[in-house]
Amino acid sequence: MINMFSLTFVFLVLRFSFLFCTLTDPKCFLRIKDKENQDGDKELDCFFSIYTVGGHMKNDHFSGNLDKQLTTKNIHLILSLYFAIEEINRDPHILPNISLLVKVECKLLADRRKISLSSKRGDYFPNYHCRKQKRYLVVLTGPMWLPAAMLGPLLYISRLPELYYGPFHPLLSNHEHFPSLYQMDIKDTSVSVAMVSLAVYFSWNWVGLIISDDDLGLQFSSELRKEMQRHDICLAFVTIITYDIKLFFKRVSMYYNQIMMSSAKVVIIYGDKDSLLQMNLRLWQFVDIRRIWVTTSQWDMITSKGEFLFNSFHGTLSFSHHYSEIAGFKKFMQTVHPSNYTNSISLAKLWWIYFNCSLSSTNCKKLKKCSGKMLLEWLSRYQFEMSMSDTSYKLYNAVYAVAHSLHELLLHQVDTQSETTGKGLEFDSLQVVSFLRNAQFVNPAGDIVNMNKKANLDIEYDIFYTGNFIQMYGLKVKIGKFTQYLPHPQQLLVSDEMIEWATDIRQTPPSICSTPCSPGFRKSLQDGKSICCFDCIPCSENEISNMSDMDYCLKCPDEQYANMEGTHCLSKIVTYLSYKDPIGMILACLALCFSALTAAIFGVFMRNQDTPIVKANNRNLSYCLLMSLISCFLCCLLFIGQPQVATCIMQPTIFAVVFTVAVSTVLAKTITVVLAFKVTAPGKKMRWLLISGASNLIIPICTMIQLILCGIWVGTSPPFVDIDVHIEFGRILIVCNKGSVIAFYLVLGYLGFIALASFTIAFLARNLPDTFNEAKLLTISTVVFCSVWITFLPVYHSTKGKATVVVEVFCILASSAGLLLCIFAPKCYVILLKPEKNSFCKIRNTHAKVKNGY
Repeated sequence: MINMFSLTFVFLVLRFSFLFCTLTDPKCFLRIKDKENQDGDKELDCFFSIYTVGGHMKNDHFSGNLDKQLTTKNIHLILSLYFAIEEINRDPHILPNISLLVKVECKLLADRRKISLSSKRGDYFPNYHCRKQKRYLVVLTGPMWLPAAMLGPLLYISRLPELYYGPFHPLLSNHEHFPSLYQMDIKDTSVSVAMVSLAVYFSWNWVGLIISDDDLGLQFSSELRKEMQRHDICLAFVTIITYDIKLFFKRVSMYYNQIMMSSAKVVIIYGDKDSLLQMNLRLWQFVDIRRIWVTTSQWDMITSKGEFLFNSFHGTLSFSHHYSEIAGFKKFMQTVHPSNYTNSISLAKLWWIYFNCSLSSTNCKKLKKCSGKMLLEWLSRYQFEMSMSDTSYKLYNAVYAVAHSLHELLLHQVDTQSETTGKGLEFDSLQVVSFLRNAQFVNPAGDIVNMNKKANLDIEYDIFYTGNFIQMYGLKVKIGKFTQYLPHPQQLLVSDEMIEWATDIRQTPPSICSTPCSPGFRKSLQDGKSICCFDCIPCSENEISNMSDMDYCLKCPDEQYANMEGTHCLSKIVTYLSYKDPIGMILACLALCFSALTAAIFGVFMRNQDTPIVKANNRNLSYCLLMSLISCFLCCLLFIGQPQVATCIMQPTIFAVVFTVAVSTVLAKTITVVLAFKVTAPGKKMRWLLISGASNLIIPICTMIQLILCGIWVGTSPPFVDIDVHIEFGRILIVCNKGSVIAFYLVLGYLGFIALASFTIAFLARNLPDTFNEAKLLTISTVVFCSVWITFLPVYHSTKGKATVVVEVFCILASSAGLLLCIFAPKCYVILLKPEKNSFCKIRNTHAKVKNGY
């Protein structure tokens, strides 16, 4: 009991103190000053009921509801409304001799009794009116959609049209549920295009998205995804904030971890401003989330402690509908004062609450110590805007839409309704609706307002950067604009100078999933991840990527090749076995030297043609062999130099013919040696073959067969000039293509057959007795010849480019030199250095000694 008595006593003392403190304030405001604004810069619901009176009058009805604590944005809306009404009432061309007035009511959502469908609802919006009662024509609702939706059925019952001036909401566009509600804002899908364009400009391809769990957020998410796919931009995460308060608090940590664990440096915010999304963002106020926020102007709010809602280290980029500046609004904001209005007691309460103005104890309308300087200081302290915001501009147009509708209705009624001076003109709200639905006009700023447009096709956004310049003071700078109706490259216009001056976006790490692939590399997608997450792989051989982040490498044309870095295609060098090449020069010199040597040997034989060593083994065949060898050496020159069509045909045919003559001559000489020993004995029936020189017919017969083979080759598939761009890196090789490979090997095989026949016959006759028997020399020469060409085949197939031509020329030189040196070098040695062995007397003495047994 004692404790109970003590608590009761303390309670009574506190109540008495409370009453005493209350009585210290003016008696007309018996309430405690609520200095704490828990809503910060949040927009609260405000309803504006429009009505008219005859003649010119000042607005005289500021609702007593305004003694509640309002936010700066609400005050800004109210002042924008009054500015529009006063501007209309001063204009003699709109509603002449009629004043447009308004009843202001705010924070009705907090007092649910006033908007509930209770038995007392008729006290606020009756469906009838008395003679002296104000008849409201239209109610402007907003900027929150939920109070407007809750008020809609009540206004429909009261036969009052509702004009919503808040952000467009798809729910309110359902005319079945809201038949008398019209939205000032028009649905547009351009904001997603604008945001993606900005991401492309800053090279962001890895961004996060936070939306509210409703049609507004989900529809935006769908539009954003489609636009991102067109520009290869990916969503790192999508956070959908639920409307269920219990579920929301269970997921708070998940929402936070989702954004903090992501590597995305940019986060897009979109959704219902009055959803739990706002609460989620306010919970993050004092958490160091170093992200760049991208959102719309409706999220440009200040918290209750004077800080920006998006208190980000890197600031916020917001998109605001572009609108022209309203002339005179700034001056109006600087000069507005309660004394300007007839019934100023409610507005005086507002001044008393916010500006610490003193009130007279006898007259509650009289303000003391409340100068215009104090107002300007307060506006500066609370970041109060001197220009219209998105919401206030739509409210401004809504008032003008009502005025123009009434003006059209007035013109329609001018012939049927008599004017009553000094009395309020009676308008029917249902008639106002029909004109309001089709209203189209140009507002004082020069912007066209069309209430009948189904979609906004010429949207233009201003892009603002907002950041905390210093504590409690924000910096909001326009950095660019987006215009939808312009061609794609010109849609986004951003000022680099303003970005560098006002922001540090350029210095922040880029919002990307993977580091861009530099030129010379291509992207390789990572398994199970989005297209924005990839590895960089070097381009393959002869492929390049000359830009960053290329999906695939480009193959260089055949006449070009890729540099070592894989960034550029370079022109290939045209190459062939030329006389300027060292190897080409050496081979040409060898061919000429061997040709000269062969010619010299031919001269030696001609000079000593009557000597036994020259006459032995058929002198004419030796001359033929020497001449054919000269041609063999000289045909090597056809393989050196830039290939032409003629030289490509001459190379294999001349080579085949002259080598056939040479090898068939060796065969003829071999057969001659055999015939000399086997057929010369008396009584031999085959002796006429040696005497008649039948062995000499071997040369034309073998050559004719080779000519037929070459003719078939050239006639069916002749050799041609071929350009090989792949065989050597960085080079275009010009070579002679053999045409028919079968014909080439058939010709070469025919040569091998003749050489093998010569070798076989010479090998069998190698031990026949004679002073100048060539059988051994012919055997060795054919062995060298066959060895060279047998080695040629594998070497030829294992080489590429100019090396194949070098192998061909080398084999021609080696085989020709083998025949020359093995057959004629020993004979030249005897002729030049041992002339005594090359005489008939020496030969006779040698044979005589053999016969006498010496």
